[in-house]
Amino acid sequence: MKTENSVLVVDDDPAHRTMLRTLLTGWGYSISEADDGSTAIEKVHEQAFDLVLMDIRMISVSGLEALDEIKAFNPAIPVIIMTAYSSVETAVEALKSGAYDYLTKPLDFDELRLAMERAMDHRQLREENRLLRESLGNHFDRQNIIGRSPTMVKLLETVAQVAPSEATVLITGESGTGKEMIAGAIHFNSPRKDGPFVKLNCAAITETLLESELFGHEKGAFTGAHKRKEGRFRQAHGGSIFLDEISEMSLAMQVKLLRVLQEREITRVGGEEVINVDVRLIAATNKDLFQEIEAGRFREDLFYRLNVVTLNMPPLRERREDVPLLSKHFLEMFAEKNRKTIRGFTPQAMDQLVRYDWPGNVRELMNAVERGVVLASSEYLDEKDLPLVLKVEAIEGGATLEQAIPGDLPLEEVEKASILKTLELTGGNKSEAARRLGITRRTLHKKLKKYGVMP
Repeated sequence: MKTENSVLVVDDDPAHRTMLRTLLTGWGYSISEADDGSTAIEKVHEQAFDLVLMDIRMISVSGLEALDEIKAFNPAIPVIIMTAYSSVETAVEALKSGAYDYLTKPLDFDELRLAMERAMDHRQLREENRLLRESLGNHFDRQNIIGRSPTMVKLLETVAQVAPSEATVLITGESGTGKEMIAGAIHFNSPRKDGPFVKLNCAAITETLLESELFGHEKGAFTGAHKRKEGRFRQAHGGSIFLDEISEMSLAMQVKLLRVLQEREITRVGGEEVINVDVRLIAATNKDLFQEIEAGRFREDLFYRLNVVTLNMPPLRERREDVPLLSKHFLEMFAEKNRKTIRGFTPQAMDQLVRYDWPGNVRELMNAVERGVVLASSEYLDEKDLPLVLKVEAIEGGATLEQAIPGDLPLEEVEKASILKTLELTGGNKSEAARRLGITRRTLHKKLKKYGVMP
């Protein structure tokens, strides 16, 4: 904990204040004290504090009265209320008045530390978001993109510059990094934001149907074409179209897409009418298009049409600073969805999350947190609830992973051994193995292919 984090402890019990001063100083906080709500109000006016830890019952000015005054003076200061069990209803009232959290006496020190760390993180995040909004401009809509790492801040600054233009944008990056969200941020911060934003995953549609999906078809154009259909380009007229996994297009389709970009017109399958389209194209790929060009799988002329502006989404392992923020966001989302009261992560669980490399990126993190929320049996999600690849606890004969695998193996070999052992324990059931490992079946398939094991 940084020593510059200053805490105002407000309590009319001298012994309790002394105990808290000793405890919090040991945790690295700078401590000031107040013996009453009125003194606390004066100190907040005189000095900037990162957090106020305040008792609710005091002789002169109560914690509730002081809370109102402190929040009126500086709404950004997080206030944690301390209360006896008999005053929980009053504490709930304090939450409604703007308190960040409340703790019951006698204090649970682990709970106190977690609450203070969360409050500090919350305050820091609000300040960083304020600074980021200033750097991006007050009118930039992040579209729920979460990230405060330097790489993400730089990326969002570029998005803010690119969005108002009409330039075609190519977004590169590994699967699961959030390329579609960046595409959305480009559209919704552009002059086209009131127009449609149409999305299509080129890898999810067969080659025979892709042309119809993009350009539409006339009635009777092929078997099953019972009526005319407007394609995605026509649907996106006046707005933007996002083509994900564009490298999966066949060379024949690439020629047709190139013509659309050059001429700004389409023709429905089975039709002759030329239709003008006013569309901004945003494309994405998880492949190296230079390599695809070298291999003859992607047209060089189309690449240069797409590559007006290129944005690269960094993998999650290169922006670990964002893991706590993303984890907290997913925890709140899935806790509400599953009607569970989970207040945060234990330090051990967060340590696991930050240390893991996340080959499946943000999507894999989201799945891991969702599983943890579903399985969690307490108010704080613990490491035992997390399905990380390197946490295979049940190995043959009841041995732990550490006992079963030597400690001097390279990380890749440890991962391989863990995956193969889990497959063995599940009798080759890949869906069950993926569930135990806490990864998607697709990620398991990729890893087996990587290790030369036929999936």
